[in-house]
Amino acid sequence: MKYLLLGGSISTMKSGITSTYEYLELRFNKSVRLAATLIYIVQTILYTGVVVYAPALALNQVTGFNLWGSVFATGIVCTFYCTLGGLKAVVWTDAFQMVVMVVGFLTVLIQGTIQNGGPNNIWENANNGSRLTVFDFDIDPLRRHTFWTIAIGGTFTWLGIYGVNQSTIQRCISCKSEKQAKLALYLNLLGLWIILVCAVFSGLVMYSHFKNCDPWTAGFISAPDQLMPYFVMELFSSMPGLPGLFVACAFSGTLSTVAASINALATVTFEDFVKNCFPNLSERKSTWVSKGLCIVFGVLCTSMAVAASLLGGVVQAALSIHGMCGGPMLGIFTLGIVFPCANWKGATGGLLTGIILAFWVAIGAFVYPAPPSKALPLHLSTTNCTLANNTEMITTLAPTLPPIRPQLADTWYSLSYLYYSAVGCLGCIITGLLISFLTGPDKGEDVQPLLIRPVCNVFCFWSKKYKTLCWCGVKHDCTTIHEDSENNLCKEGTKKAGTDEPFQNGFSKETQNHLPGYNQHEKSYTNTSIETESYF
Repeated sequence: MKYLLLGGSISTMKSGITSTYEYLELRFNKSVRLAATLIYIVQTILYTGVVVYAPALALNQVTGFNLWGSVFATGIVCTFYCTLGGLKAVVWTDAFQMVVMVVGFLTVLIQGTIQNGGPNNIWENANNGSRLTVFDFDIDPLRRHTFWTIAIGGTFTWLGIYGVNQSTIQRCISCKSEKQAKLALYLNLLGLWIILVCAVFSGLVMYSHFKNCDPWTAGFISAPDQLMPYFVMELFSSMPGLPGLFVACAFSGTLSTVAASINALATVTFEDFVKNCFPNLSERKSTWVSKGLCIVFGVLCTSMAVAASLLGGVVQAALSIHGMCGGPMLGIFTLGIVFPCANWKGATGGLLTGIILAFWVAIGAFVYPAPPSKALPLHLSTTNCTLANNTEMITTLAPTLPPIRPQLADTWYSLSYLYYSAVGCLGCIITGLLISFLTGPDKGEDVQPLLIRPVCNVFCFWSKKYKTLCWCGVKHDCTTIHEDSENNLCKEGTKKAGTDEPFQNGFSKETQNHLPGYNQHEKSYTNTSIETESYF
């Protein structure tokens, strides 16, 4: 049997694991696994639509190329190389696209800094315009951006992305060993920091350039997401070819994300649905079915870009989608990993509750936007530019709220979008535990210790009694393993003379050495299935 241990990320890999949601079937049952898979599919299609739409705006602003022609061209290219090349093509193109993105950012930063008086002048302008107010410790959860919304809400959001999201997990699983997977995650973290730092400083340079003439407020552009392309066109107006480098930079991020999403969607659909319905498919047929799924999801994700155009700012829309769906998903994995007492009824009820809460607050915020007193938009000046449309400027600066607003509009619906993930996750965990206790929690002897992570050991290391209580009877620290083909549960008092002490994953050394894919020298698992079998 195959297991996947998750503790915020992958902690142990074993041969043959493909879908992240296999864990939920092993911990709870197949219904929970299928429900989680459906939510992931919805989340990824929505998110990918936003990602496809973003660079299309850039291309439209820079070249005048038709917006929707750009959207569908992006979708076709991603679907094409993802279908033909599979995960290997996705990984290699991601590496190349990362380089293109960094080069594009650096080009904008260097030229923008030179044209706007150097780093000191840019920093001074940003400080005078209140663009450097980072440590705002207001605890009001209705404030859109504060230190706490970014720290707490961001933690839940990124845990969902890196801990339980199939797009991330399948890349770790494709590594040859656990050591390589950890190294890949550290490198990914470094790359993410580089991109975020470049994006932040690009924003400061852009503010310094437009501090007395904001193009969006003046009506020169139709959406805030077109501001960066507009800036690039002004910056490199006398340098042919460089605006094209920026467009390549924008599309690199899109191609990377969309291709990984399509591949992950095809993977979970094949593993969780197709294999269950047609367990005897030949390798050749499996390959063709997988390629067909890539095409289907490529079309769906590209079509979803039409809806993404109605969701407002690209960054906020993307993080909101991750919060709405990723939060409850993080919650259900946390229930399974951290709480041995959680049963399948609690998991199902918790997941449903988390999804309802997250979608409720997000849809309410879309229909009834938060008042300016909570969003606190910063001042945008048009002093030194000729306004394209005075009426449009007034509308932009003072958006009118709906005449009839329910009582929840200024409270629940005004919650910062960064907290959507926390709402879904905590709602799932609390409801799941309540239902589990009301319906009878899982007994320790029925839960495989391999599927639980001893998080409580950190807090109860000083007391074996409390440690045992937190584990609800799961024998995670038993001295021996009784090998049973059906449950592989710990049985005390069965150690034979001369047998080895068990590893943390629950297998004895002798047993582990005979597991497929186990490397005795690296003491980790090698995913041999990727060498002999490739679906995507």
